[in-house]
Amino acid sequence: MLQRRQPRLYLKTVDRFFWVLASRWLGSWRNLLLVVKPKTVLKWHQRGWRLYWSWRSRMRPRTGRRPIPQQLQVLIRRMAVENRLWGQKRIQAELARLGFKVSARTVAKYMRTARHDRGPSVRWRTFLKLHASNIWACDFFCVQTLLFDTLHVFFVIQHINREVLHVAVTRHPTAEWLAQQILESCAWDRRPPRFMIHDRDSRYGPSFDRRLKRLGIKQVRTPFRCPVANAVAERWVKSARTECLDHLFVFNELTLRRAISSYVAYYNHHRPHRSIGQRAPCASAQAADGPPGMRRSVVAEPVLGGLHHIYRHAS
Repeated sequence: MLQRRQPRLYLKTVDRFFWVLASRWLGSWRNLLLVVKPKTVLKWHQRGWRLYWSWRSRMRPRTGRRPIPQQLQVLIRRMAVENRLWGQKRIQAELARLGFKVSARTVAKYMRTARHDRGPSVRWRTFLKLHASNIWACDFFCVQTLLFDTLHVFFVIQHINREVLHVAVTRHPTAEWLAQQILESCAWDRRPPRFMIHDRDSRYGPSFDRRLKRLGIKQVRTPFRCPVANAVAERWVKSARTECLDHLFVFNELTLRRAISSYVAYYNHHRPHRSIGQRAPCASAQAADGPPGMRRSVVAEPVLGGLHHIYRHAS
């Protein structure tokens, strides 16, 4: 009748505390249990210890190094904002000159808030803008054939006018093959650049490094997993895929070489670019500024089997 009225007895915190103490002082406490199991009492004991040590942890004084004064934190942020070229070591030295002894790690800790909303690095953009005429970029991308064969396309592009200087296709890209492609990019009437931007692919081996050094070209390797650092080359890869390769069936290496060569010729001489004022990379100023009006008819010349067209005024 008792179990039907109240199937499970309600135990208060005092009851649990009593049995925890009984388990510590009574040797035969297991035989006296009628409602709960000994395992339950041990769980109560463990839970009590966790609560006890949590309480002790709150009562302890705060450990670790004391934070620097608020005025010094504001001064560090002010120096980081006013001097964007200064690093943590430079700010630490300036603070030491003023009589504040602060570690470099502490300076870096309070510099982050000031540098968090700064946006992308200004120095990299400035470097690309100032040296655009002396910068080339190179990269790889892969193309799958209908027979599931992988072909590698290597290209070199110029930053100043987005002109694709050289394109080559191979099945097995090696460091020696890459060194030869760089030599072919520097034709007899083309001056080698000062900088070459590329990623950290293992295919750029010692032969590639030696060839660039002999040509007087300095390598600029992009950071790991940072394609935006080589944005000009990555943008051309997207254009080549969306405007050419995604709409063609590539059977073999010869088919890919013909298609990519035709697209490069169209890209360099006729495709407009917003970054250079809607002009083609190799187009002259007269071709870009044609006669206004519709007095003469316009004819279209197909490119890549009609995938694109070149429009000219009829003679």
